[in-house]
Amino acid sequence: MSDTPIEPGLPPSLRLLKGLVIVLMITMIVGVITVVGLLVTRMPDLRNLAPALPATLQMPAGATAQAVTMGSGWIGVVTTDNRILIFTPEGILQQEIAVAPITSP
Repeated sequence: MSDTPIEPGLPPSLRLLKGLVIVLMITMIVGVITVVGLLVTRMPDLRNLAPALPATLQMPAGATAQAVTMGSGWIGVVTTDNRILIFTPEGILQQEIAVAPITSP
């Protein structure tokens, strides 16, 4: 006879728990692979969705852009000196609107 002790197997409750953990792990791996695959194959090409911007905008002297927005056939630029500049899609200044800042009483 050998003197090495025989190790008993896992109790039935732990075997069940071990099986459930393995099934959960496989399910999570398959789920992550599925989500990544769907994101890669279903995401639209964002370069085609972005509107075309002109290479340059003819900003007036001293004007610094603070925000930019685009509409159908125009580009709006809000400047740091409280003006809104409206440009054509080619980047030519079309209209300038002065905005009076709101003062609180």
